Amino acid sequence: MDELNGNGKRGLPKLREILRRQKQDSEDEESPDIEFQYDDADTHAAEIAEAYSYTEQPEFTMNQVAFTDLMTRFGLGNQWLKMGQGEKERAVLLLLDQVELWEREDRLRGARAILYLAQGCFEECMSDTECWDVARENVELLYKHGVFNSFIDLLSIETENTEAANNALRKLAVSLADSVELRTILTVLYIMVEVLRTHDDLLLRESFTQELGNLVAEDLLAIRLLNMVTRYCSGSAPHFPMKKVLLLLWKVILASLGGSDTLFTLKAGYREKSGIPPQAEDTVTVSKTMRAASPPASAAELIEATGVRRNRRGLGRMAKQSSLDEMGLDLDDEPEEFNDEDSGVESGFGRDSPRPDTPPPAKEHIVRGLPWTPKVRQKDVESFLDNSRVKFVGFKLSDDTSSLAGLPPAIHEGARVLSQHVYQSLAESQIKREEEIASNPLSRPEVEVEQTPAEILYQAMLPSLPQYMIALLKILLAAAPTSKAKTDSINIMTDVLPEEMPMTVMQSMKLGIDVNRHKEIIVKAVSAILLLLLKHFKINHVYQFEFMSQHLVFANCIPLVLKFFNQNIMAYIGSKNNIALLDFPSCVIGEQPELTAETLEVGDTSVYCWRNMASCVNLLRVLNKLTKWKHSRIMMLVVFKSAPILKRTLKVKHAMLQLYVLKLLKMQTKYLGRQWRKSNMKTMSAIYTKVRHRLNDDWAFGNDVDSRPWDFQAEECALRSAVDRFNNRRYDRGVGGQDRKDVLEGEFEPVDNCVNSVLGQEVELTEEFKANYEKWLQREVYNTQIDWDQLLVSSYD
Repeated sequence: MDELNGNGKRGLPKLREILRRQKQDSEDEESPDIEFQYDDADTHAAEIAEAYSYTEQPEFTMNQVAFTDLMTRFGLGNQWLKMGQGEKERAVLLLLDQVELWEREDRLRGARAILYLAQGCFEECMSDTECWDVARENVELLYKHGVFNSFIDLLSIETENTEAANNALRKLAVSLADSVELRTILTVLYIMVEVLRTHDDLLLRESFTQELGNLVAEDLLAIRLLNMVTRYCSGSAPHFPMKKVLLLLWKVILASLGGSDTLFTLKAGYREKSGIPPQAEDTVTVSKTMRAASPPASAAELIEATGVRRNRRGLGRMAKQSSLDEMGLDLDDEPEEFNDEDSGVESGFGRDSPRPDTPPPAKEHIVRGLPWTPKVRQKDVESFLDNSRVKFVGFKLSDDTSSLAGLPPAIHEGARVLSQHVYQSLAESQIKREEEIASNPLSRPEVEVEQTPAEILYQAMLPSLPQYMIALLKILLAAAPTSKAKTDSINIMTDVLPEEMPMTVMQSMKLGIDVNRHKEIIVKAVSAILLLLLKHFKINHVYQFEFMSQHLVFANCIPLVLKFFNQNIMAYIGSKNNIALLDFPSCVIGEQPELTAETLEVGDTSVYCWRNMASCVNLLRVLNKLTKWKHSRIMMLVVFKSAPILKRTLKVKHAMLQLYVLKLLKMQTKYLGRQWRKSNMKTMSAIYTKVRHRLNDDWAFGNDVDSRPWDFQAEECALRSAVDRFNNRRYDRGVGGQDRKDVLEGEFEPVDNCVNSVLGQEVELTEEFKANYEKWLQREVYNTQIDWDQLLVSSYD
């Protein structure tokens, strides 16, 4: 009877042990709480360190040597920190002259010396902190003397260098050596943008931001960088260092357009200008205060729970309550007590169950509620009243949400509650204004468009925006960890692979970490670029956002993001593709230890990687923006079987990431069928407690009326025609400014319909026509049979 336990079940302890070993996604081991703070960017030190590949380490010394040689030639001291302010300014001006020389080698030497200054003169510093402080001072000095604009000109020269591009095209394998000049220039620009973007001097920061965003369209640094991305993806410039280009592009957009705080301020300003009440809640801000939910149960947990439920009905009910309590709902203030002697076996199943003879800890009563104020759209109120009137009165009243005559008290109460929670979005206001302009172009013409940084950037991007989106998504596809190497895919490793392949095991390990880190940084940069552009364009004008969104959808952005998440997401978030000893400036300050298997693991002990968490949140937010209120795109989520992929992503115990995953699940729940909803009640409970409620939204029930796929294509076509009409009116390519306005007004001038008047007008014939008049007469008149009687036939039959 050794195999029998207290409740008569054979071999239950052994089965329990096997199931425990099989729990690969248990809370303790695979799903720890992620203490991740989402922000526009990581810390300054981390962002600068990520600009360098580990294979670039020998170039730090080359920068320092170039600086020393030039200072000796100029007759100045080699110690930058010992120079006076006047000597420093003279040195900067002499270095600027150096980078304007004709010879490429001389220019490169000057650029390396300036890069050494921007890096903080690490050779003379004793600590990382001192290096960052010196770098900030030097960047401010360089910017005041025009180094930033000078290096933008240098970038233009190097990007148009056909000799370097042809050499790279002839090579079988492009390496670091093919992009030395470009990498040096891009690194100087990147450090300057990153330092000035977060500088303590407000006036300096604002002047730099204005300089970035208020240039002529062709001169915008962001456009130059986007053109580099498209050229790289087209294969005409395979030597471009894409990681540095994308990082610089991200930081330029972030500096010129602004981050989360700027977006919040801009949105409040635009809403006030449109006469809309301010937004009460910000999604990112509220989600930072939310608590992460437990991940959905695995197969082993479901088997275990089923066995326990069969033994103890009461315990099953307790477990069900517990799972909902984790979601944030208190179902019962007084938990039931279990004092059964036979419950010792089951007590081992619960992770939070108290040990024997240990009283349970006193539970504080926490008042919980839903984190969001419910919303409802104006058209939902109108639809509710129309349906009610048809049912109880027998007719509809268009555009009337106040008359409630003949309706029962319950409908009155429903209309009152809905009216209290009506939310008008900025997009709805902008769409309504566009409809007014389209229907009344003379009485309600468009006012002068304010030239905001986002508006200037959109105008500059518009002619080539589809190509930009395709290029960015190509790079994202190549950098995704789930992508397999194909012959037709682009090679994004050109700025990480050294000229000579590694010879030792340690060098191979270092290069492997460097390659994975390189891909992760590219994913972070591309996801941040897409999200920033979408958010700024949506606030500036909703049709700018829709234009970019449509081209992302046409370029298969939705399946690409789903493919990215179709991996072991916990492993991706917890990846350690980082070598702390090789991060800048640790790799150049102080004595360097020998690189061994043990020193590779020295450094960050966090359970997550910041850049990978940021990438996941950004991509989920992009996916939400593309699919929200777009039924055809929601059906794409269903067709591509996104539900199991997204559900696996819920294993990451981070409230903000879970919120965006649950939003994506909520919008497609009605199309997934009753069986899916029945099998995923814990996920449904999480959606209920964490995602904002839309009154009258039957997301959990799935009425057939809302599931008609044949209407979706018409909806997408109508949106596209509205976007095209907006772009043609505001940004007509052939006609600009006042001329465009004159043409529009000319379209509505009266037309002369008098036959005698029209035929009496003098027509000037060209000399060519006069010379060939007889041939034209023979071909068009004599040899053509014309039935003149057709003119007498009435066309109004």
